[in-house]
Amino acid sequence: MTPAGETALRAEYEACKAERHRVVEIVSWAAGNGDRSENADYKEGKRRLREIDRRLRYLGHRLQSAEIVDPAAQKQRDRVFFGATVTYLNERDEEGRVTIVGEDEANMAAGKISIASPMALALLSARVGDEVTVRTPAGPSSVEITAIAYPG
Repeated sequence: MTPAGETALRAEYEACKAERHRVVEIVSWAAGNGDRSENADYKEGKRRLREIDRRLRYLGHRLQSAEIVDPAAQKQRDRVFFGATVTYLNERDEEGRVTIVGEDEANMAAGKISIASPMALALLSARVGDEVTVRTPAGPSSVEITAIAYPG
């Protein structure tokens, strides 16, 4: 993942920890109100705690096993690698632009695609002017790379 992706995951982890603390206080208060079998605050709080704990475990595992790669340090800037922003033309001469990021950072609306996506796999190691074939659910599609950029 990129350094920005790691920062975002760490921020989400800390936000979940803070929310967990708040929910624990609510559950504690609700438990003190008596019969837990009919206590909606208690039941909802316990359900929410399970969700938060599951997310915290996931984020902790992702952060622990993540390999941080800074695209700005890329030396071969004439080829597509992790962190590259690629501008391309599709078969209908429509321009597109994507940035290849880690799985947790992918956001198609922002133009960020996962390194494991079919588009990223097709683009890897290509150069400006290369035409690559992307496997899509509708069948193979060709795109021509018109520009490659890296941050920094």
